Amino acid sequence: VQLQASGGGLVQAGGSVRLSCAASGHIFSNSNMGWFRQAPGEERKFVASVSRTGSTTYYADSVKGRFTISRDNAKNTVYLQMNSLKPEDTAVYYCAASASTYYLRVPDFHSWGQGTQVTVSS
Repeated sequence: VQLQASGGGLVQAGGSVRLSCAASGHIFSNSNMGWFRQAPGEERKFVASVSRTGSTTYYADSVKGRFTISRDNAKNTVYLQMNSLKPEDTAVYYCAASASTYYLRVPDFHSWGQGTQVTVSS
């Protein structure tokens, strides 16, 4: 399983960014997918996740109403649309794949992308 995240960059507070994560080497539609983020000196934290079919999504309270996770199984890609960005959203963002029934915590995910940096300036 290989995951390749892209789309990060520098954005002003209040702006928007869309992250993409392309999967290869496995049956993407069989995996629940998630996004996590890690700021310097902090542990990796859950941001959002989506079920295999896309029918169920979960969000961290800190991003609810601002971020939207989605997936396109035909393109083997999961997205994270981030709106109304705040400086505290600055982090490296990682996509991950889960074969577990639960897909909210780091240990639930077995494959990880390399991460993409998102920096929000005030």
